[in-house]
Amino acid sequence: MRLLNSTISKTVFTFLFFILIGFSQVQAQDVRDQTIKYQNLIALVDAFYVDSVSLEKLTEDAIIKVLAELDPHSVYISKDEVKAMNEPLQGSFSGVGIQFNILRDTLMVVATIPGGPSEKAGLRASDRIIKIDEEMVAGVGMKNTDVFKKLRGDKGTKVNLAIQRKGEKELLDFLIIRDDIPIYSLDASYMINKHVGYIKLNRFAAKTADEFLKALLELKEQKMKDLVLDLRGNGGGFMTAAIKIVDQMFEKDQLIVYTDGLKSKRRDNMSTDNGYFKEGRVIVLIDEGSASASEIVSGAIQDWDRGLIVGRRSFGKGLVQRQFPLSDGSMIRLTTAHYHTPTGRCIQKAYDNGLMDYRMDIINRYNSGEMISQDSIHFADSLKYKTLVKERFVYGGGGIMPDVFVPIDTAANFKYFNLLARKNVLYPFVLNLMDNNRDKFKRKYPDFETFNKKFQITDDMLKDLVAQGDKEGVEHTDEEYKAVEDHLRIHLKALIARDIWDGAEYYQIVNQKNDILDKALEILDNPKLYEKSLK
Repeated sequence: MRLLNSTISKTVFTFLFFILIGFSQVQAQDVRDQTIKYQNLIALVDAFYVDSVSLEKLTEDAIIKVLAELDPHSVYISKDEVKAMNEPLQGSFSGVGIQFNILRDTLMVVATIPGGPSEKAGLRASDRIIKIDEEMVAGVGMKNTDVFKKLRGDKGTKVNLAIQRKGEKELLDFLIIRDDIPIYSLDASYMINKHVGYIKLNRFAAKTADEFLKALLELKEQKMKDLVLDLRGNGGGFMTAAIKIVDQMFEKDQLIVYTDGLKSKRRDNMSTDNGYFKEGRVIVLIDEGSASASEIVSGAIQDWDRGLIVGRRSFGKGLVQRQFPLSDGSMIRLTTAHYHTPTGRCIQKAYDNGLMDYRMDIINRYNSGEMISQDSIHFADSLKYKTLVKERFVYGGGGIMPDVFVPIDTAANFKYFNLLARKNVLYPFVLNLMDNNRDKFKRKYPDFETFNKKFQITDDMLKDLVAQGDKEGVEHTDEEYKAVEDHLRIHLKALIARDIWDGAEYYQIVNQKNDILDKALEILDNPKLYEKSLK
């Protein structure tokens, strides 16, 4: 009997094996047939079409059309776009190492990157770049993209700059040797109060996990007990970076995320025993701009009841892309799997109604009132899941729904402030102010603590800003101005702080008036409220 069962098992296995081989061969033959069909088309167009055409463009257009029929995130990337696309995720590029702005048609150095080639050569904030490699760049209508092309280049290459500096009668010549310039994904890390640390990430790149760990350890040295992780506006990036960040907060052998697809078997990503922040309370801040890897982090934290999610519903991207290089240097980014949170949720929002409807989703949230009221958000019962510890209800199928909802700050998004920003009035105003007062401010406020306590945006400064806005055609009423006056004071002060110091100081100021962060701190200050929110 055992021999018979063994013989039957072998027969069934052999039968299934040959079925699979046959199925695979049929699929391969289908691919070959369609490939030959397209080759014939291109050959016929090239041989007989009435007008001259670009076969390269025809092929690219065909690829774009095919991918658009699949899902919103499978895309074709031309060879010219590949390098620019990869820089933010790889974490560095080669260049001269400056932050710049074009003010009154003049290229001005806002800051030099610490340790970068421009700082080593002696460039300073407020220096004007008049020539690059003997080519005049002042007063010629140069755009930001033009500047990038001229200042970036291969590591070790040289660029000559002619600089105009206050107090110097003649132009100063600088020889800069390009070098690798780091791109940081961590915007800010500091202690909000005696026991709460704050970390803000703008993307998930190759070095993000290392930056996060460094910040985490530094905050722990400052006696951090609880953590606020700010992922608002973070559109994602590398899944591995998200997994490593969650790993810092989980016990060993907890499921962080798993991927699954028709052509790729399920793959579980588990936590290790390497975490440095397993005990303290955690609150993750999200909004409609938090996507992909941000949703992996917030989904894992929520599913295991490791912490609370505060803010507004996230973007809703639960697809995994893999990049496939093509022969000419271009690339296809193809969706190969869905990712699922530990409870099994796929948080990908629907895209059945086409790309336009998909892209309109955020606008539709505004129009439906979701940004103002949580009651405007409705999920089907079929999308309901239970968390793994507290058995709270959570939802899939359309982003991560926060545990504590915070409506959008209508004052911060008020028409007048938006117009000042869109018309490029705010930042040039600060640049001009700093151009005339940088040394004075540095003497008067030798450190950030002094600046934060004593510096104030005066009424005269605001009058000058409004006048500059009027000059640029930004109309407003007294009511519109009053609605954003306090926000303008904080924003301008933060921009000045970033000019003198860095991004961390900028966020320490703008976060002083922040509804979502204020709600997170209110919850952390009240242990009963924290526990209640977890129920």
